[in-house]
Amino acid sequence: MRRADRLFEIIQLLRRKPTVKARELAAALEVSERTIYRDVRDLAATGVPIEGEAGVGYVLKAGFDLPPLMFKEQEIEALVLGARFVETWGDPELANAATDAIAKIEAVIPDALRGYMANTALLAPPWEQMEPLKCDLGDMRRAVRGQLKVRFRYTDVLGQPSERTVRPLSLAFFGPVWILAAWCELRDNFRTFRFDRIENLEVTADRFRSERGKALHDFLKRPQTWTRGALAPPLAEREH
Repeated sequence: MRRADRLFEIIQLLRRKPTVKARELAAALEVSERTIYRDVRDLAATGVPIEGEAGVGYVLKAGFDLPPLMFKEQEIEALVLGARFVETWGDPELANAATDAIAKIEAVIPDALRGYMANTALLAPPWEQMEPLKCDLGDMRRAVRGQLKVRFRYTDVLGQPSERTVRPLSLAFFGPVWILAAWCELRDNFRTFRFDRIENLEVTADRFRSERGKALHDFLKRPQTWTRGALAPPLAEREH
């Protein structure tokens, strides 16, 4: 690895954790700790706001931005494919955000890579069998982000309707189905709902706080099976 690449990787590793020790950096980059000490000292000398010392750990101060980045071809493919998935399967607001993000990246990379980016042959076409959504996925995203309770009418796999008030915890995509994971007040337990079976969605002003036993990390710790088209917890808990 070139030294310039190693210096860049050091900054990236420091961004991922509050504190990183020299031995962790050395192991990740397959160099000696002495090399890390020298590299960190040189980065600090050029103005990179790194605090800490040998034996204690290093911290990259918040707010530091790198100049325009150089991407590898595989990284460009990953970005473009991810954006195309979002453009195809996300709500209009999220799709536009993906398009804008790609445009910003194209604006700062070299011409040669810009052409490669535009001609990447990785596509995410829509599936004709996708069930139409009866409410706005963007509204649900905002409810998840703002921790706002939602009310909706839900029709289960047997065609039985019910009215629900839930704490929306997460949205997961299992092409071509979006799944909502939530704490359901009607069932007083976790439930998952296929978004294409939700209608009359109302985002309330009732904000909820993360509570032990009702939070996303509690849901993710439970025995469950991730399958195509459904986020499937134990049979007794399924709503879809």
